[in-house]
Amino acid sequence: MAYEYLERQYCPAGLIAGVDEVGRGPLAGDVVAAAVILDPTKPIQGLADSKKLSEKKREQLFEEIMAKALSYSIQRSSVSEIDHINILQASLLAMKRAVLSLDIKPDFALIDGNKIPTGLTCPAESIVKGDSRVYAISAASILAKVTRDREMALADVMYPGYGLAQHKGYPTSIHLEAIKILGITPIHRRSFKPVRDVLNLDHVQTELL
Repeated sequence: MAYEYLERQYCPAGLIAGVDEVGRGPLAGDVVAAAVILDPTKPIQGLADSKKLSEKKREQLFEEIMAKALSYSIQRSSVSEIDHINILQASLLAMKRAVLSLDIKPDFALIDGNKIPTGLTCPAESIVKGDSRVYAISAASILAKVTRDREMALADVMYPGYGLAQHKGYPTSIHLEAIKILGITPIHRRSFKPVRDVLNLDHVQTELL
């Protein structure tokens, strides 16, 4: 099968960790990454890019992955880290943390995208659109997305009026209008332009008072 072939051409034998992150584009919340080592004796049907699955299917697979995987880890980079080192570096840091936090050391890591985090303790290769091409990366994308989506639902309760449970922090028209009216919360990324623009506007208005 195409998935298995792609994985094994990088690592003919040994344990492969699939790694992915979710949340580079939103204006709010952490970026979440996951690493998964699947158990070849416990196949999981229906693995695919998390964005192409329904919420119900993602939730079902989330539980199955955690039950059947040899090892998995879910890590993050915080909003303050995103603002301090930029979203790309924060994403790579979250993925590195996920790999290093696995309780079983992988022999190889396959990273979704076109960049590889530094400081890994095993060889690694990046794969563009890996979440649609490698089962272990698909599994990682599901763990990361379900985790982050659940956190945004909780954030929606803490910060009502922004629609976080619906758009998950992405810059939709509803979200952009909400931050103009309601202002910025502690989970908004101040380095992102739409948020920065609101902060600058508030600063100007304060100076005029």
